Parts: sequence; C-alpha cells; structure tokens
Amino acid sequence: MSTDAWLDRMRSRPEVAILGAPDRDLVRKELERIRPAIAERADIVVEDLEFAYDFADKDHDLVIVLGGDGSILQSARQMGTNQIPVLGINCGRLGFLAALSPDDFLDTWPQVCCGGFEVVEHLMLQITLFRGGQVAAQQLALNEGAILGGPPYRILDIDFWADGHLATRYRCDGLIVATPVGSTAHNLSAGGPILRRHLQAMVVSPISPHTLTYRPLVETADTVMEFSITDPTESTSIVVDGRPMDRLYPGDRVRICRADVSFRMLSVPGQNDHRTLRDKLGWGGSVNPDR
Repeated sequence: MSTDAWLDRMRSRPEVAILGAPDRDLVRKELERIRPAIAERADIVVEDLEFAYDFADKDHDLVIVLGGDGSILQSARQMGTNQIPVLGINCGRLGFLAALSPDDFLDTWPQVCCGGFEVVEHLMLQITLFRGGQVAAQQLALNEGAILGGPPYRILDIDFWADGHLATRYRCDGLIVATPVGSTAHNLSAGGPILRRHLQAMVVSPISPHTLTYRPLVETADTVMEFSITDPTESTSIVVDGRPMDRLYPGDRVRICRADVSFRMLSVPGQNDHRTLRDKLGWGGSVNPDR
C-alpha cells in the first residue's frame, strides 16, 4: 500500500467525473441532491449513469461513484489502465467499498476538496488467457479471478504453477485467486481467509476441494501463477470480478499476476478494516466501540 494526497497538482478547481449504477432510482435521486454541493467546489466534467465513459488519456482528479460495491468494481473495469482516485457513495446494500452514505459525503466534501483525504493504492490483478501459445484474452481484476465449472458438473483437475514451478494439482469444483480487497467477496464465501486490504498478497482458495489437505494458500503479490485444466467441461470458464471472461478449452493456460496499475481510493476518516468487518459483515466480538 502507498498513499499520497489526491490534490498534489492543485488546479484552481478539481475536475470530477461522476459514475452511477444505471436504472437505479435511488442513485438518480441522490445525485440530484448532492450535485449542487459537488458543483460548488469542483468542475463536473461528466455524469455517466451507463458506465460508458471512455477514461483513456483523461487527466481528471477524482471519480465519484454512486451505487454499491458492484459499481465500484465496474468503475475500476471502466478506467482500465488509467486508474483515477475514487470516492464511493453507498446507494446499495452492503457498501463494503463504497463506505460513505450520501449524508456523510455532504459533510466531508469540503474537506475532500481541501485535499484532506489521502489516496490508498490497492492491489489489482492482471489475468491473461493463453491459447495455442498466444494471448486470447486479457483483463484487470480488483476482486478476483475464478475458474468455475458448469454443466455437466464434475470435479475439475486444475494444475497450479507458481513462478514457473508446478505447485500442485487441485481436485475441486473450481478455484478463486483473490486480492486483499476481494478476500471479503467470493473468496470469503468459499471459506478463504480475510486479508487486510493494505497487504501485498493474493489468496488461492479451492472451491469444495475433494481432498482434506487442500487449504487456502496466501502468496506474495509478486508471485506469477498459472493454471490449466486437464479436462474442462463444455462450460468451464474463467470469471473476472463476477463476469465471464472466456470459456476454457483443453490446453489453455490462465496466468494471474500483479497488474502494473493499482486501484486508487480515497481513505475515509473513521473507517478501518476491522470496523468495516463489524459494521458491514456482522463480525462479532467485545471490541470497545469507541476505539
């Protein structure tokens, strides 16, 4: 993790892009409410409620995303290799990444525009599919890349290489490689560990492994992983942040490694990983709530 102020190269007024989940009445309602406050202190260069804006070669200061965590994932996908700092406003259910409520945003926006927040960089993954020795598909991931089976359902044999060395052959229903940000998503549901979001690490979690010795594995962020499926079914696929990337065929290889870019998100005062686990995921305990 690294941090920096988001207004180091201060314009007279910051340039802001606003993204929002499409076809969500609450998003449109809250945007109408907060737009005057944003426009009072910043120049709104685009309002995109279709996730269609092209960020290539853009030099905006901030992206404000209204929606839930899915909208945050979509914004990361939309920005591609040009990752601009993001501030998420929760108009969804969980809001693990989109931590600010609209009311909280209105309270903190003046402080944001004074450069009061830091930018925290989060690990992203580069997922590449090789077919016949050539790159067949490539995509960035903020949460995870997953190899998932489909009908006809059967156990998959997945060979795993780490830095060019064969590590093991998993026998399982599928497999997830998650970032620290994604460790509380599909990885958590599959029984994988929760990683602190600032860690430079990835977690490999087999789904319903057939052997008791298979357990989730935490690797360093600089490990280059490759996977191949001995006998994929006709619907075995590589899925990136919940969206199918491509079907997998015999002989295909999936490479997962650290991306050259990071997801950049403004820190939120008063928020930390443990508080988020308590508030958003119902993590119990006897922690003093005043701390």
